[in-house]
Amino acid sequence: MGRSFQEWLGQQDQAVVAKTRAGDEANKPLLNQINWIWVNNLMNQKADLNPSSAELLDWVTSGQIDAMRK
Repeated sequence: MGRSFQEWLGQQDQAVVAKTRAGDEANKPLLNQINWIWVNNLMNQKADLNPSSAELLDWVTSGQIDAMRK
C-alpha cells in the first residue's frame, strides 16, 4: 500500500500545510484541503510530492480524511 495520510503530510511544506489548515486544525483534514496543497505543489514543480489516486482513495475509505462535512 502507499503512504498513510500522516506520512504524506510530513513530506509537505509545513508552512503551506499550516496556511491550508488554519482555523480547522481541530477537525479531520478535508479532501479539498489536500487538493489545495496538491495544486500548490504542481505550481511549484513539486508534483512528485502529490498523493496517488490509490492513496487518496485509501485515506477517504479508511477514515484518515473526510471527503466532505455535513
